[in-house]
Amino acid sequence: MADILLIHPPVSKPCEPPAGIAKLAGALLHHHVTCRIVDANYEAMESMLDLPCTMSDTWSRRAFRQLPAHRAAIRQWHLYHNSDRYRRVIKDLNRMYECVSRSSGARVTLSNYQEQRLSPLSSGDCIAAAAHPEASIFFPYFSNRLTGLLTDEEPSHVGVSINYLSQVLPAFAMIGFIRRLSPRTKIIFGGGLITSWMSTDTWREPFTGLVDECVSGPGEDKLLSFMGSSNGTRDEHIRPAYDSFDGHRYMAPGAVLPYSASRGCYWNRCTFCPEHAEGAEYSPIAVDTVISDIEALVTRCRPRLIHFLDNAMSPALLSAIAAVPLGAPWYGFARISDQLADPEFCRDLKRSGCVMLQLGIESGDQGVIDALAKGIEVETAARTLTALKKSGIAAYVYLLFGTPAESFAEAKKTLEFVVEHREEIGFLNLAVFNLPAYGPDAETLQTKEFYAGDLSLYRQFVHPKGWDRHHVRQFLDREFKRNSAVSAILRQDPPSFTSNHAPFFVMAGGE
Repeated sequence: MADILLIHPPVSKPCEPPAGIAKLAGALLHHHVTCRIVDANYEAMESMLDLPCTMSDTWSRRAFRQLPAHRAAIRQWHLYHNSDRYRRVIKDLNRMYECVSRSSGARVTLSNYQEQRLSPLSSGDCIAAAAHPEASIFFPYFSNRLTGLLTDEEPSHVGVSINYLSQVLPAFAMIGFIRRLSPRTKIIFGGGLITSWMSTDTWREPFTGLVDECVSGPGEDKLLSFMGSSNGTRDEHIRPAYDSFDGHRYMAPGAVLPYSASRGCYWNRCTFCPEHAEGAEYSPIAVDTVISDIEALVTRCRPRLIHFLDNAMSPALLSAIAAVPLGAPWYGFARISDQLADPEFCRDLKRSGCVMLQLGIESGDQGVIDALAKGIEVETAARTLTALKKSGIAAYVYLLFGTPAESFAEAKKTLEFVVEHREEIGFLNLAVFNLPAYGPDAETLQTKEFYAGDLSLYRQFVHPKGWDRHHVRQFLDREFKRNSAVSAILRQDPPSFTSNHAPFFVMAGGE
């Protein structure tokens, strides 16, 4: 019997356990509240590959024949030594997901979920998904799974954590089924996306009557309160609980341990960042506690890779890790800094187990970087890339095009920067700027609706330099990506899983 059922809904990349509900479970169990964790994303994605589908073309029939081998290969190291074979496996798996989901009017891949009729940005469409759960491609899975759980466990509460738009419609279909099957069960929504929605000025509790509570921000105290526990967690640290995922074989060549050493971002000034627009506060865990947690979790979970989920790992944390090897390879986001531009420090990070750092450089033009309030220097970024490369740490670089301060001339400087540092950049992520609807730039620019729906977090805007999305995409497709140096880097990026699988290629020597 469980007091509360915690669900991580489809669809997100099924390569590691969900850290959010593991953290919630740790707090609940610490305060003697029994809970049951269900990674419905992992389970649903696995169950989809067992569903029948109509294969009218040669490619789909070949993919179907190779399916057992592909499902095994993505969990084996030898695949990550051969990028061409890896790409074929991913392409075939996505083909099978799309084939199976086509009849439901949805398009499912390893990293995304879309419906033709419903939008996750419309509260009305979300409610419609809940009203007709049987229309969901995941209905065969969750109708059976939830019936068993609700009957056997009889939880008084169900908590659903939603972090991505791709999870919204499947989550609402699931809660619609829960409402139908167990109308007295209290349903609680939380997670990063729910927090973002609730932080807007336009939030009007659109799911009242369907969802009992929506929780913004950290959910541990709120859940304990809902469950009748008078003890809070604000003055204590509780280690996340990953025991419930021990039997899961995620799509990775070994167990991945996700861990958050902080909430929010210690810089928290970038004008393009939604969290800055939401006023999210930075809350770090004490560095010695982080090290203690990691040591205990590595001993217990025996991960092949540690994934730090922080928006940016703090300089203090990086220094501590550089001094104390973690017992497993690791990667995460870090900010460009003089610390990372120090070759000796990077060598210490490498010895600690660091295989890859994700770096938000955004632009090769200093004026654009300054306008974004990044607080970094292009020259320091260049030295950081050199130091990381010499130490054997891969750099996964993030670039952002179409910001209000950028024009074609500045975008060309970014291209020149990448070409100049092509030997030092392991992977590239290219993004087109979305204007946060409630950020500082939205107050000074002429804006209009971006995505139809009352839950949209972004706005279209009239670019002050005429560098609109059409021109940006044209530049990226016709010039940036066609540059031989850039295209060579882009070919390194693992399709669908991108940065989540990139460290495995580095570890396998495939960078």
